[in-house]
Amino acid sequence: MKKTGKAGYLFKNVAVFTVGSFVSKLLVFFLVPFYTTVLSEAEYGIADVMQSSLLLLVPLLSVNAGEAALRFGLENTGDRDLILSEGLKKVAFSIIPVALSSMVLSLLFPAERPYFLLFILLYTADSFYEYLLLYCQGLEEVQKMMSGSIACTALVIAANLLFLMYFRLGIYGYLFAEITAFSGAALLMFHLVDGAGRLRRAKANEALSREMTEYGSSMLLYSTASWVNNALDRYFILFLLGSAQNGLYGVAYKIPAILTTLQRIFAMAWQMSAVQEYKGDDRESFFSEMYGAYQTVLIAGCAFIILFLRVIAGLMFRKSFYEAWILVPPLLISVVFGALEGFLGSIALAFKDGKSMGKATGTGALFNIALNYILIMRFGTFGAAAATLVSYFIMFFLAFIFVRRHVRIRIKLLRDASAYVLLILESAVVIMDIDNYFPINCAIVAILLILYHREEQGIIRRITELIGERLTHKI
Repeated sequence: MKKTGKAGYLFKNVAVFTVGSFVSKLLVFFLVPFYTTVLSEAEYGIADVMQSSLLLLVPLLSVNAGEAALRFGLENTGDRDLILSEGLKKVAFSIIPVALSSMVLSLLFPAERPYFLLFILLYTADSFYEYLLLYCQGLEEVQKMMSGSIACTALVIAANLLFLMYFRLGIYGYLFAEITAFSGAALLMFHLVDGAGRLRRAKANEALSREMTEYGSSMLLYSTASWVNNALDRYFILFLLGSAQNGLYGVAYKIPAILTTLQRIFAMAWQMSAVQEYKGDDRESFFSEMYGAYQTVLIAGCAFIILFLRVIAGLMFRKSFYEAWILVPPLLISVVFGALEGFLGSIALAFKDGKSMGKATGTGALFNIALNYILIMRFGTFGAAAATLVSYFIMFFLAFIFVRRHVRIRIKLLRDASAYVLLILESAVVIMDIDNYFPINCAIVAILLILYHREEQGIIRRITELIGERLTHKI
């Protein structure tokens, strides 16, 4: 595949993911003011911890069945029926320990029994939904994947209006809406990929089944450490500061979710390209170009969100939730480093090197644990956000070193380091409420755009070429 073809494959998938993800995330984005109106800080904090627990338990208990389905689905096109069967078995078996432990906890803590029982349903629905998303991606059926994502969004909106606005069920309504959305979207994707037919046609392949399990197992440290970096701060805040403060911290993540949406659109498409191209002769040039483009979008997106942070927070956060805006800047910058680490991780995983990424994320997780305790005790929830930023930087730095074993990504070290410093400076200016902070930050954003002008021109050129190709084919 020529370089232009490689970029075209990537940008074509980015375009499809953009349409589906942008619609879904935009609609969910408008739900945040609704949530912060109808739920208390404590209720939102409890829901946030339950969702954070899913980030750990789904990949851990299913032995990364979804990631294995994506990785091997792209390479083993003739065994995709078996891949579905093996993955669904792992997901189904993973429900058993969740159900048993939740039942025991419900007996030990009767006051919280409804939460534990609902968590069984939430885990079941989410685990099947997440697996089928990745399976569809492994099939390169991105339209079906996006159909599932959009259906999930539509169902969560409808169910929230029903359970929260009409029946006024509070946190229970919020959880019922999540369960309904995940279940409905999973069933839709199962139907779209002819899941029943594929299960009937699946033929045993012990060698492939074993290889998938080994691949998923090799990623356990990586996925578990990633969860520590993503979610452990919530548990520290919950136990040290209470559910109300955790609710504020959870809602603060909703603004970085804007940048996360952009990151995930590229990351989903990039995973597919990394697997397709990791054996190519010019992989170093291709990966370096894509890294530069990805970094440019992340830094520009982060800078603009920080610039308009208070306006965005005023639109999204209601009542006492507004004070959560001060936590957003370090969380935004941590998204940048986390996304770059994910980019590098996709390259390592394409080479089936999950152990190196496990070391990188594991080291970041250890720093996260230590810093969370120290900084939360000293600075409260802002300390948790700062700990997240530091741990993500460490994780990104180590991932960059480890990936050089496979591919030498070309970077401009002085420019990139200057950009990270400018993002921190922009954050400090808005947090400290310096006089005329907006013009100062406008200048910082302008400098960042100038630093990455070559990459920006390259992105515009690629998008223009892709649009031109599509128009030519239609004509």
